[in-house]
Amino acid sequence: MAAALDAAAAALLGIWESAREGTANRVSGAQLRAVMVVEQADGINLRRLATRLDMLLSSASRLCDRLVAAGMLEREPGRFDRREISLHLTPEARRLLAELRADRQAQLAAVLTGMSREGRDALLRGLREFDETARRQQTQKTATPGEPTGEGGWPDDPDRPGGRSGDWPADSARQTRPVWTGATGSPEGSGGLAREWPAGDPPVARTA
Repeated sequence: MAAALDAAAAALLGIWESAREGTANRVSGAQLRAVMVVEQADGINLRRLATRLDMLLSSASRLCDRLVAAGMLEREPGRFDRREISLHLTPEARRLLAELRADRQAQLAAVLTGMSREGRDALLRGLREFDETARRQQTQKTATPGEPTGEGGWPDDPDRPGGRSGDWPADSARQTRPVWTGATGSPEGSGGLAREWPAGDPPVARTA
């Protein structure tokens, strides 16, 4: 069954890759994955993002630096622990995802119109169950002792007061100042409000 599904999914994956190529001049594949994770979990911290992406914390940090420079991500201090940084999408990132999905859906619709109603219904039911099962297994795989599998409610939840800090460290003695968050046309485009960021870090300047 797995081999048959692998073969049958080739056309579907081809549509995904075709739509992905339309964003390749703006973000890499790894960066697009990170943007999608932040979309699903707005305000996620770096440690959790690294876990979701199956990356080292240092690699995820560099990835986020590039996304901030490209105008795709904004960073701001956490609500409960200002030493912890939460991640948010910029309007430019949301536009990118909207364009990607519109392209994908147009290509999918062209194929679906050639299928029978029964085939379309069966495909949708199967894919929904597949998605639910895969998400459940992924949650179980990434859960660690003391790490919540859902939203909040754990004593060591880093998003609760006194929780662990898993993001860019910040020196409490340092002052903060605004940082430019927009940039368009980066090979790795952009709205968003200015955020406070430690004074010792270099600003991300706007580019044409």
